[in-house]
Amino acid sequence: RCNGLPLAAKAVGSLLRTVKYHQEWERIYESEIWDLPEDRCGIIPALRLSYHHLPSHLKRCFAYCSILPKDYEFEEEEMILLWRAEGFLQQEVKRRTKDLGNQYFQDLVSRSFFQISNKDKSRFVMHDLINDLAQVVAGEVCSKLEGDRKRKFSIRTRHSSYVASEYETVKKFEAFDKVNSLRTFLPFVFSSYYQEFYLTDVMLVDLLPRLGYLRVLSLCGYHITELPDVLEKLKQLRYLNFSYTKIKCLPDSLCTLYHLETLLLKNCCKLQTLPSKMENLVNLQYLDISGASLIERMPVGIGSLINLQRLSDFVIGEGDGHHIGELKYLLSLGGSFRLSGLENVNGEDAVDAKLNEKQGIDRLVLQWGTDFKKDTRINEIEEWVLNSLCPSTKLEHLVIQNYGGAKLCTWITDSSFKNMLSLELRNCKNCKSVPSIGRLPFLKDLLIGGLDEVNNIGVELFGENQSNAFPSLETLCFEGMSNLEEWDPSEDDEQASKFPNLHKLSIRECPQLLGRLPTILRSLQKLEIRKCRRLIVSISSFPLLLELRVEGCGELVDEGSSTEEVTSLKSVSLSDISKFNISTERMMLRFANSEDFNIFGWKKLESLSQNGLGLVGHRFIEIYDCPQPVCLETEDERLQLDKIPDVESLRIRKCKRLKRLPKVLHAFTYLTRMRLERCSSFVSFGESNFPPALKKLEIWGCMNLQYLVDKKENNKGMSSDTCLLEHLDILFCPSLIWLSSRGDICNRLQHLEVSSCSKLSSLFFNAKLPVMLKHLHIWKCPMLECIAQDFHETTDLESIFIWGGQNIKSLPQGLDKLTHLEKIQLDGFSSLVSFEESGLPTTNLKAFSISNCENFKALPDCINNFPFLQKLKVCECSADIPFPEKGFPTNLTSLEISNAPKIFTSLVEWGLNRLSSLQQLTISGAGCSNVVSFPEEGMGKALPPSLTFICIREFENLEFMCSEGFHYLTSLQELQFSNCPKLASLPEKDKLLSLERLYIWGCPLLEEGCGRGKGREWSKISHMPFVFIQYKTVIPRQLD
Repeated sequence: RCNGLPLAAKAVGSLLRTVKYHQEWERIYESEIWDLPEDRCGIIPALRLSYHHLPSHLKRCFAYCSILPKDYEFEEEEMILLWRAEGFLQQEVKRRTKDLGNQYFQDLVSRSFFQISNKDKSRFVMHDLINDLAQVVAGEVCSKLEGDRKRKFSIRTRHSSYVASEYETVKKFEAFDKVNSLRTFLPFVFSSYYQEFYLTDVMLVDLLPRLGYLRVLSLCGYHITELPDVLEKLKQLRYLNFSYTKIKCLPDSLCTLYHLETLLLKNCCKLQTLPSKMENLVNLQYLDISGASLIERMPVGIGSLINLQRLSDFVIGEGDGHHIGELKYLLSLGGSFRLSGLENVNGEDAVDAKLNEKQGIDRLVLQWGTDFKKDTRINEIEEWVLNSLCPSTKLEHLVIQNYGGAKLCTWITDSSFKNMLSLELRNCKNCKSVPSIGRLPFLKDLLIGGLDEVNNIGVELFGENQSNAFPSLETLCFEGMSNLEEWDPSEDDEQASKFPNLHKLSIRECPQLLGRLPTILRSLQKLEIRKCRRLIVSISSFPLLLELRVEGCGELVDEGSSTEEVTSLKSVSLSDISKFNISTERMMLRFANSEDFNIFGWKKLESLSQNGLGLVGHRFIEIYDCPQPVCLETEDERLQLDKIPDVESLRIRKCKRLKRLPKVLHAFTYLTRMRLERCSSFVSFGESNFPPALKKLEIWGCMNLQYLVDKKENNKGMSSDTCLLEHLDILFCPSLIWLSSRGDICNRLQHLEVSSCSKLSSLFFNAKLPVMLKHLHIWKCPMLECIAQDFHETTDLESIFIWGGQNIKSLPQGLDKLTHLEKIQLDGFSSLVSFEESGLPTTNLKAFSISNCENFKALPDCINNFPFLQKLKVCECSADIPFPEKGFPTNLTSLEISNAPKIFTSLVEWGLNRLSSLQQLTISGAGCSNVVSFPEEGMGKALPPSLTFICIREFENLEFMCSEGFHYLTSLQELQFSNCPKLASLPEKDKLLSLERLYIWGCPLLEEGCGRGKGREWSKISHMPFVFIQYKTVIPRQLD
């Protein structure tokens, strides 16, 4: 029945699991749905059958999910809030709608309509075939805009969605022209919310007021700075999402939305206040202002919102301490809750909050201000406040931040908090000791940071008579403890059961910490030590250690025996360690199989073997900012070829005295990638042989590098026939003279890039290029005179980029024979006049660019016969370059012309509209003093309809843009004007409806005309999502 499809089998299996009796199984097997033709609707019968047996309340919820884009990952709570807003959660007596929503959601999960995301286990996703099923059963009631397909919503559409684009224009919202009874307006964001999204004001001003039946409205992620006063016309709203917008304040009309249940203002980083009459929102159940850090206080009367089930933050302003008492009315609060501004509260007020009665709160953040020097910060009062804010014992996560008391309260250590999973004590600067929290049986994560008065952490951390302290703790972090000198958890035998499950230990920025790490952490797998200058890091007692990160410590020690069984480290990063004390045998056990091996900032390291390291046993090695090493191995190591590692990648950076690489490199048979960066003493590979498997080599900023390969040395590994090097980059090496002083490098080389090598005069001594070269890129090598004699043996070239070739006498012969060449870019060839001698290949050329070649005077006459040419650029060459007699190839997609008045004049007469595939057009009008309009008025030739980008610059007498020429530009997205001092007029508004971005620089008359609200051109641009004029964003409006 399932035709071998796993999804179908899973769906049917999930259905059968809900059926109790054998007869019902038979009825499912014999159902007529199995026999429905799949091709009629494209839905697998097994999925249709599974939907058919859903209860009616789940059918509604599932059909609504058809508005979700395919591959969209969503959270459970996200869907429940939407279902609630649409009225899909049937209210039951004494049961919260959120609990009912959880049940509905889990029912759909159990029936395989939702699946847990592979990328994020906290999110869910709908299989594409399940999404198709949802669309079929929802019909026209639920619709979504997908991709670039232009469509309009049906008059029957009630729930709509689309995937947000970076710029939303008027054109997109034409789809809503016939929709007057819409209930859901929901854009979805796939990329990070930190990306900027821009929305046309037309949607806010014209469309929204027409959607009076909306229950769900989201403008999440859009760069909106202010809202027009339209909310009062949306009385039916239940769900409103302005998260990640730039709104500074909310309109007072928000408080007239008496049906509103969900208000999301997450990460509204500019929002300063909430409306003063929020107590009118009597049905509000969910308010999220997390990340809206500029809000300084809550509005008076928020305690009236007794239906609130989720409140992310409660901010107490200066002088408003008594307002914390409003929390006592919010008995249904649950989830994550942050209480900030506690420095403004006294103990009596804190008691009045009655936090202990809010059993639904599972994560609590208690936060004081960062200014400990204020007169109002009194230790005893803050201790009173903290004691009075005892939460429910059902709490799972607790954060105490910027607390100013001298001691922490006793309720934190109470064993009744048996549900506590994580605890963070941050920046409690006056605390003189840590609380006894070892008795919390299920605590998994503990962070203690910024307790400046704590000098010692000892047995008090565990509590009295705790032989099995921290039984569940998995991660422990001490950070920013500026005066901590000792961590002594007592290592007597009876205490050996402490930290039995600790997997990760981090100690960061504890500069006074002395001694060694405890030896009782037998299960430790990850160890991170940073900026603990006096600490001796002993890893002897960590047999299961897999990851080691040590930066800035006094000494690294491993004193275990060579016979003791330990797990080899998989990842190692060692930086700025004063002393390294590990025996060679122990080092081999610990480091033999590490994949990542990084050394940073060792000022006194002279060779790896000096400190018991070496190149043995690592796949990825990086050595950074070690100025002393002259070599990486000793004479003895050169003979240990039986211990050569399986290194795949080697990166050496800022080793200023390094002159040579290890001679044993030729035996590194797995090394495929190597990078040398800012090693100023490195001269050449010299007598070191190339690794035989090396495929990619990058050399960057080696100031004394003269040759990559020197003929004076024996370079067996660099035989052009046996070398496997495919990719070579050499950048910012000002002493480089030749790549090789003995001829070619490697016949297999496919990519060669040389940049900013000011003394390079020739690539190769024999003036030949590698025969398999595909990409040749040369930038800023002013002394280069010869690239090669010819291209006759380099017929596989696909791209040639040469920038700054003022001393190159001529291009190599045979350019026209490069039948695979797709891209050629030439810049700064003062000697280049034309391509008459070398010619250009016509077969596969897709991009041709020539610029700053002042003597270049003619394009190839046959350029119109280049069948695949798509991009053409001719800039800052001779002003006398004529337009090709037979025109340009009509398949061009990108054209840029600068300082070529003859080409421009003839091109306009020839007809830009003949370039029917053109998408990007850049025209610089230097020398075109007779041009007053663009396109020229009266010529009757419109611009190509395919255009998406136009840039017009440096037309000294250009006065207006001709609307006639823009008549068919329905795909135009970006328009730029630069340095056109007389330009005053844009095309008419109806020709710019698709425009997403407008940029204007150095056009004073046009800038004046585009003044907000009153400029003569304002009506033409006010609908655009983004307008940037003279280094200032005009749309969206920027508020101070």
